[in-house]
Amino acid sequence: LKLEMPTVNLDGEVTVLATVPEVVQSLESCAVTWQKLISGVLEEQLKKVPQGNGPLAEINLWRENNATLRALTEQIKLPEVQKVLEILQEAESEFTGDLQIVLSDLKKHQMEAQDNARFLSTLERHLKNLSTGTGVDVISNVIPSLLNALRLVWIMSRHYNKDVRMVPFLERLSWAISERVRRVVDLQTLLKQDTAAAKKKITEAKNTLEQWKKCYFTTCVQVEASGSKRYWKFDVKRLFDKTDYMVSICQDLYDIFQVNEELHNIFIPELITVTEDPKGVDELQREVNIVISALEDLTFDPFSVENARDWAFIMEEFREDVLVEIVEQIFVQNLKDPPLYKNHPPVAGAISWSRSLSHRIRHTITRFQEEEELLASKRGQEVQQIYLQVTKKMEEYEDQKYRQWRERTEHVLPLLLKDTLLTLSSATDEPLTTRKSVCFALNFSPEIQEIIIETKYMEQLGLRVPEMARYVALQEDKYLRYTNKLKGMLDRYHKLMEMMNEAEIKLLDHYVQELWRILKAGHKRLTWKSVGIGEFVVQCTQSIGRLELLVHQIHHISEDISSKLQSIESTNLFKFPHSKNGDKRPGAKEFFDYVKCEQAKDVEQLVRKYSAIPQLLIEVERRVAYTNSGKSPKLASYYAYWENRIYQVLTQLIVRNLQAFNATVLANVPLLQIEAVLSVPEITLQPNASEIEKMIVQSIQDCVEVTKHFLRWMHGTCIECPPQHVKVDEVVTFSFYSDVSQSPLVIEQAVLITQNVHKLLASLKKCLNQWKKYDLLWKSDKGAVLDRLAAEKPPCVIFDEHLQFCMKVAQEVTQWPLIKDEQFIRLQLAPLASAVQENAKSWLMSLGKLLNELAREELFSLQDEIQVGVFSL
Repeated sequence: LKLEMPTVNLDGEVTVLATVPEVVQSLESCAVTWQKLISGVLEEQLKKVPQGNGPLAEINLWRENNATLRALTEQIKLPEVQKVLEILQEAESEFTGDLQIVLSDLKKHQMEAQDNARFLSTLERHLKNLSTGTGVDVISNVIPSLLNALRLVWIMSRHYNKDVRMVPFLERLSWAISERVRRVVDLQTLLKQDTAAAKKKITEAKNTLEQWKKCYFTTCVQVEASGSKRYWKFDVKRLFDKTDYMVSICQDLYDIFQVNEELHNIFIPELITVTEDPKGVDELQREVNIVISALEDLTFDPFSVENARDWAFIMEEFREDVLVEIVEQIFVQNLKDPPLYKNHPPVAGAISWSRSLSHRIRHTITRFQEEEELLASKRGQEVQQIYLQVTKKMEEYEDQKYRQWRERTEHVLPLLLKDTLLTLSSATDEPLTTRKSVCFALNFSPEIQEIIIETKYMEQLGLRVPEMARYVALQEDKYLRYTNKLKGMLDRYHKLMEMMNEAEIKLLDHYVQELWRILKAGHKRLTWKSVGIGEFVVQCTQSIGRLELLVHQIHHISEDISSKLQSIESTNLFKFPHSKNGDKRPGAKEFFDYVKCEQAKDVEQLVRKYSAIPQLLIEVERRVAYTNSGKSPKLASYYAYWENRIYQVLTQLIVRNLQAFNATVLANVPLLQIEAVLSVPEITLQPNASEIEKMIVQSIQDCVEVTKHFLRWMHGTCIECPPQHVKVDEVVTFSFYSDVSQSPLVIEQAVLITQNVHKLLASLKKCLNQWKKYDLLWKSDKGAVLDRLAAEKPPCVIFDEHLQFCMKVAQEVTQWPLIKDEQFIRLQLAPLASAVQENAKSWLMSLGKLLNELAREELFSLQDEIQVGVFSL
């Protein structure tokens, strides 16, 4: 669409051009053309209707209108067009008025199209979701959001706020929702699916239709509440007649699938074999299959109101031929174990189930009674007769269930209310005074709660209930409150008893006995008819609270004692000196002296912690027995408990340290060093093996004797035993040493350490045996050997052998490793090697000297012989 522009030259002033007849005449011709074009476009646009039945078609129409009219409006705004209008206005042309009217209409319709397109575009996302979203999503989000957006359009739009616009749009929206339901509830698709899936889709479709109507009326209220003067007072019949009809069709379809499912679930082969009328079951299945087949071959749209009569015929046939008889079969099959609604009790639930079945067939019979022709037919008479028989059975069944319940309730309820509040249970046959686990349980029979629920539902069903049952039901909140408080109180009691060990139960025996005395009232005297239940709960709660407080205080002190004992038990009694320069390790004596010195320091700290324990026990005494003597008879067993704990801790202290020391002995980390020395005629260790073993035994003894510093308590107290003068010069102190030192665990570790050290020393001695191949150097009598050689004067080769041997020894010794690490001992071989080398060198010097002397003698002898020969010549 393009406006035809004038061919005349429009350069110049408007006032000048308006006086030129040729220019004005040409422009008037253009104005007439424009007027016809714009009028035609407006007429054409106003005649256009949405291309489709849905609301998106309406939105697209307004977008197209807006685009077309905006194109013309933008051309009107061009400078050339505006100048033409100004010239014609200046010339007072007779065509100006008609053109201005058309332009005004264009502007008005373009603004309306623009406004409508803009506001309706806010609905587009929701409308697309309506087509593509899942059933649950449509119900919960899309429809409410869509109507809320439509309400805002109604309130804010300047043009889309009239019935003439909104009602057709709502009709289109109703059509879109209907189409969605048609797509979801496609009979050909549903019949191919399993029944549960089909029922789910039908339910979603029905809920969608109902949500549409519900949200519409909610929006009506919101529009009115918003203060807008324009209310939604639309023709509801136009909007919901079709969707309401579709809701009824969905319900019909659901009923058909429900009956089909019940047939398959209830009349499975196992039940058909034992049913009273298997042929009747087969007949029912056949009739249901006929209805299903009719749905498969359906030639009309069941959701169309125009086909209501055809659909009604199918449903009448279904209800007449199937529903009454299937309800009878369901009733007969489930008499002994009827399906119950959620939270329904057995008897009232069974009666409700029976009545629901009766209700399902009542509307069918009502229809028969309303239609005389149906009632007069042979089939009508048969159906009515079946109905009367079924309802009679149901009434008899309900009466029997009710009568049996009433009789039992009147007999049992008084007995149940005479039960005591609590029952007592215990896992052992020990007397109550010494048993730790005395368990009380709530003695509120579940049957009372069931009677209460039955009574409520019986009254809802309009049945009379026994007066006592009604009274108990009215007191349900009170019983619930009592049972909850009693459960909470018992939980607290059992938790408290679990918190205490045997020693603490004996310690607090008086308080526990007092608590049991109060609890026994609920076990022996109080029943569910008693008026003192509330007071009983208060007394128990208060008594438990007092004992809880005391137990927490004792536990706090116990934790402090346990912390000290843990610190004692984890003490390291074998602290070793750090290594000195490089390969240098402390000597054996230095090593064990250091260990003993460190032990002495640790003992001071341990005794200080141990000495603080009696004061903590006296604090317990103060809270329990209200004395602070340290020798309360009420705490005698408690003192003994902690003294035994101390013995166990000290035993563990010694055992653990001995185990650690044994591990140190076996580890390949040298901590001390000894030397291998030549003590002619033997090669020995320095200190020797016997001395080392004595040091080990003494170190073990020192460790065990640490317990001598922990004095025992006097019997029945937490007071240390004073020294006992057995003789004038002999004082005996009672400590844990005598007990700990005799512990099999301690003895076992001590023996193990000595055995391992003995093996280690034997291994080191074996290492020294390699040096015995040189023992001729120090075991031979050097003087005697030299005298023999001097007397024998052997040839030089003999001397050479001896000299070579000594030189070889001196050289070999320099190649031997001078350190041997074996477990926790480092053996220094340097002293031994030096001694062997010195012996070899000594032999070399002695042999050399002897050889020199013999050679000199030989030379002198030769010289004498030469001189004698010369003189003789």
